[in-house]
Amino acid sequence: MASELISTDISTVSEVVRKVRDGYLTRRTLPRQYREGQLRALQRMLTENKQRWMDAFVKDLNKCEMEVVLMEYGFCLNDITHTLNHLDSWMAPRRVEKDFANQFNDLYTYPEPYGVALVIGAWNYPLQLTVSPLIGAIAAGNACIIKPSELSVAISNLLVELIPQYLDKDCYLVISGGVDVSQAVLKERFDYIFYTGSTPVGKLVMKQAAENLTPVTLELGGKSPCLVLGDANVEVAANRIVWGKCINAGQTCIAPDYILCHREKQDKLVEACKKAITEFYGQDPKGNKDYGKIINRRHFDRLMSLIRSTRGNVVFGGDADEQKLKINPTLITDVTPGDSTMQEEIFGPILPIIAINNMEEAIEIINSREKPLAMYVFSESKRTLNRVIRETSAGGVCHNDTLMHAGAGTLPFGGVGHSGLGAYHGKFSFDTFTHQKPVLSTSTGLEVVNKLVRYPPWTQRKLQILGWVLSPSQKRISFWPYLCLVLLVAGMALAVQTYGFPSWLYKLKPN
Repeated sequence: MASELISTDISTVSEVVRKVRDGYLTRRTLPRQYREGQLRALQRMLTENKQRWMDAFVKDLNKCEMEVVLMEYGFCLNDITHTLNHLDSWMAPRRVEKDFANQFNDLYTYPEPYGVALVIGAWNYPLQLTVSPLIGAIAAGNACIIKPSELSVAISNLLVELIPQYLDKDCYLVISGGVDVSQAVLKERFDYIFYTGSTPVGKLVMKQAAENLTPVTLELGGKSPCLVLGDANVEVAANRIVWGKCINAGQTCIAPDYILCHREKQDKLVEACKKAITEFYGQDPKGNKDYGKIINRRHFDRLMSLIRSTRGNVVFGGDADEQKLKINPTLITDVTPGDSTMQEEIFGPILPIIAINNMEEAIEIINSREKPLAMYVFSESKRTLNRVIRETSAGGVCHNDTLMHAGAGTLPFGGVGHSGLGAYHGKFSFDTFTHQKPVLSTSTGLEVVNKLVRYPPWTQRKLQILGWVLSPSQKRISFWPYLCLVLLVAGMALAVQTYGFPSWLYKLKPN
């Protein structure tokens, strides 16, 4: 039986946001001890309710435990641990390089939180895509409103229940509900907005944020291409492409959306993909308990419509279970760039294959479309990889694998152009929710220098000196050796003036 979504009363949205802002204004979120305490509380929220999370994922998306641990639950725990291990260094002010004019000044950046952030999660990875940005917001010292997706009902309800039990209720609250609630939330003023979802909705979020000049991160999507070139290891490529495409039933923003396969490799790749699908999920994947379901009937019907309308050749799959909302992995060959499957992000277990004659053709197809969130390149040649990296644009690139770059906590994850704006994960999450405040600190000494150069009345001589001081040098010449030489000479002169020449110098005088 489907759960009923817990929805926040729209009339209380402004009050909830005001409460969190009042909590932030107490400055309690700033100390390291507080941030660490909230992160550890978030950690306990996951570990102490592990089975409840697992059950909720089965209800929403029929996700098996392995997928949940790898892509959701375990991902968030690792993110928290990584953040706790590095929080001290991330929070520390950082000195910056000095130019000639600032050699006697102290220059550094001081990381400060933006204030009250809004995190809008997505339904396809409802825990990871909500909690992972929240980790960055907490670590950076922000207060936060969390808005989970209304489509993943069980996970949303669990977040509504558990977050107030574990986190500071004055600084971290959940607002839940449908489109009307989301619209009401976006009318409020925030200091930062982090949105994960579709490109059309991302545009609306950005437009609303612009009303208050609120900075945003937009984690969107797009049609992520997968290149299988002439020198690729086809069997390995098939295994890794099928895994990346079929996990979460293809409902992954960086899933391989379509394949650009060298023509001479296409038949071999298709057979290898069929074999991989059968080995992973059996003869009838939709009957496998570990194979995920489509989130709802609307998305199920949209995907089935793509299968029915394609002008390509469905060589594998295409059948479905309407009651369970499961669609078997589907391979389609003889696809052209104008096919129905190539018009928008598929977001399901359908994999169109376009045959190409050479890499130039593949690059031309990729560059004729909007910039994707991810790009996959299967080739044994690093030279080929470097050419693809150099001549195309994407949010991220993964060589001889799929999805795995998003799990590297030391790499930024984010899109470019229509696939997104900004990045996060690990230190990049902290940076996303942080304003690096520049600070210059100087002494009140050396005022004579300011009078000679900086202050009016202006003279041509002052202008010449100022131009020399401010002009950039083509070579990076360190100021310190010259300063040390000047100080040494000045020290020697002062010593001679005070004590006279050393006696041994007189012995060197000729008779």
